[in-house]
Amino acid sequence: MIPERTTSLAAYVEELASSGRISFTREDAMEALGVSHGAFLDAAARLKKRGHVVVPRRGFYVITPTRYLKWGAPPPSWYIDAMMKDAERPYYVALLKAAEVHGASHQAVMEFQVVTDRQWKPIRAGRSKLAFYFRKDMESIEQGIEQRKTDTGSMRVSSPALTALDLVRYPQASGGISHAAGVLNELAAQIDPERLDALAPKFERSVVQRLGYILEHLGQEEIASSLERHLRNGNVPWVELEPGEASVIASSDERERSSRWHVIVRRPIEVDEQ
Repeated sequence: MIPERTTSLAAYVEELASSGRISFTREDAMEALGVSHGAFLDAAARLKKRGHVVVPRRGFYVITPTRYLKWGAPPPSWYIDAMMKDAERPYYVALLKAAEVHGASHQAVMEFQVVTDRQWKPIRAGRSKLAFYFRKDMESIEQGIEQRKTDTGSMRVSSPALTALDLVRYPQASGGISHAAGVLNELAAQIDPERLDALAPKFERSVVQRLGYILEHLGQEEIASSLERHLRNGNVPWVELEPGEASVIASSDERERSSRWHVIVRRPIEVDEQ
């Protein structure tokens, strides 16, 4: 327990850190210290200048342990759960970062990617960049979210099945179709076809088409087949494998038309085998 009154914000922060706490809110500190808003901001500014705290969003403070001073902040995994709870927003760690958590990334992930139900600008916290991607109906894919332990508690992470669908839904975050395919190639062994089947209706049909084609291309027939039934009813429109390709490449440049997935391929997928 933190004493009701401590002598300074620096002492308050030190005591929080010694008890295993990595973050605090402005309101928590003001109440504990019994200081005014202005006095708190002055003290917080001094700690921030020395690198002892970082402020990823207004009113939410993260303590920087000594070993992370040169990085400017601890890893986002240490505080993402507390920050999103403070913001009262649903979330999950997603895309390339989630794939990395599942052991499916042979390249350094440059962003800590998060899906939430609000449009948020990217956040810089020390050397880390937190990038946010929008999904309105977060409750619809709750079954695809897992709880993962972190050094300071836990965080919500997309399952391999949800990660696979997201990699195709947010191509700008995945580094393009070929890079997404490379990640999916490593992730495939962990994708549960039944979970993928259950999540597919929560995504645009074009996402299911593209993912099905990629999985077939990778030789993942069992997983691909779990998606095929979602395209059997009604007329399935043709989609570009890479969104926007038709506007920049002439139709004569088509390499393939997959009748199974109704996907138009203009550039072959090149998977990095590292």
